[in-house]
Amino acid sequence: MPPTIESASPSSDQSLLQAKQAASSIIAALEAAQSRYIARNPHSLALHQSALLSLPGGNTRSLLWTSPFPITVRSGKGYQVTDEDGHTYTDFVGELTAGLFGHSHPLLRETIVKTLDDVGMNLGATIQAEQKHAKLICERFALQRVRFTNSGTEANLHALAAARRFTGRSKVVVFKGGYHGAVLSFGSGIAENNVDKGDFIVATYNDVVSARKAIEGAEGVAAVLVEGMQGAGGSIPGSRSFLESVQASAKKVGAVFILDEVMTSRLAPGGLASVLGLEPDLKSLGKYLGGGISFGAFGGRQDIMAVYDPRNPNGLMHSGTFNNNSLGMHCGYVALSEIYTPDVCTAFSAMGNAFREQLQRVSRGTKMTFTGLGTLITLHISETGIEDVKSIDDIQQLQDLKDLFWLEMAEEDFWTNRRGSINLMLGIPQSELDRFVGAVSRFLQRHSKVMGLNAGATRARL
Repeated sequence: MPPTIESASPSSDQSLLQAKQAASSIIAALEAAQSRYIARNPHSLALHQSALLSLPGGNTRSLLWTSPFPITVRSGKGYQVTDEDGHTYTDFVGELTAGLFGHSHPLLRETIVKTLDDVGMNLGATIQAEQKHAKLICERFALQRVRFTNSGTEANLHALAAARRFTGRSKVVVFKGGYHGAVLSFGSGIAENNVDKGDFIVATYNDVVSARKAIEGAEGVAAVLVEGMQGAGGSIPGSRSFLESVQASAKKVGAVFILDEVMTSRLAPGGLASVLGLEPDLKSLGKYLGGGISFGAFGGRQDIMAVYDPRNPNGLMHSGTFNNNSLGMHCGYVALSEIYTPDVCTAFSAMGNAFREQLQRVSRGTKMTFTGLGTLITLHISETGIEDVKSIDDIQQLQDLKDLFWLEMAEEDFWTNRRGSINLMLGIPQSELDRFVGAVSRFLQRHSKVMGLNAGATRARL
């Protein structure tokens, strides 16, 4: 008998229809939000069109690009920013964790003015302020020696160079979803990795077996570079067991264990390493530690850092015009010693944890979830609404819905970014955190038909 063709079941027909209706609803909501955005921001549109004449895409920092065009911000004060069309927003971008102190901290302003008046800019010499700042950072983050750079990117590049010189090897184990600066991206969707990819072995984050195989199973591993919580990858915390295993494997093969704390050092008085009980050979630092001025640092064991000792004729060169610039040294020292003290750090992180838990409660049972630690949080929207995110492979972002969220939060006067990262600033009132929770709840109610989980997704979530 010839084979028979079975028609699709009524239930599958219904599911297909619902999927089409949901997709159509998202498109309609997104188009409507974009139309309101264009009407609301005519000056930003005009400035963007002008920028197109001198900048590729009118942009010089890819992460800040948004469609149909980016809002142009005119000024910032405290925890708020104001755009060229006169809208004032609560700033949840937080300069991607570097804007910890807000836009106009009075003590930092006073320090900048005093430094300009009494010291000057870029003296082209060793200055006392760099020694003070170095001593404070070593004490705070358990480093024997430290060197300054202009950014976290440079800090990681120089830390890797130190590890290679110290071990005489070349390979580096990193983790998918890791972002260690503008030229050190490994599948985080932020930037194309511009270094020699042949030197890197990419393992799976939060996977002990994968990490052990990569570190112990390869020849010539000079360093293992890992974040205690993947930042650009989506605020994905590393488990204690995973990070301890990475540290143990690195030690076993004689590789330098480098913990990237460029973002996470603000999460605890001694950084995330102190909370997890880790003892990395080197740490990379950056972001807020310059008090709002461009800053980076790397440091750790004295014997490894000695490869940069200029008294050694065979030492590695490490130069940088702005490594010890007077503004960064003075502002960084004041920021760490007088503003972001251990007590302030502890209380602020607790505030962030409570805020994230509120967001998790209102989004539970939907396609939305929030991950992170302390005051560093990321929004995720996926079909399953998975909460326990271990790596970037666990979640496929629904970018259209994230774009819709970004557009509608702007209408609620919250400055966020398309990636969904939320980085709190000192001085933000609890009332603004509560207002954001309310805005998220209203967004979920407004789009309940597309933000709700279907039965299959619910099973996957459970």
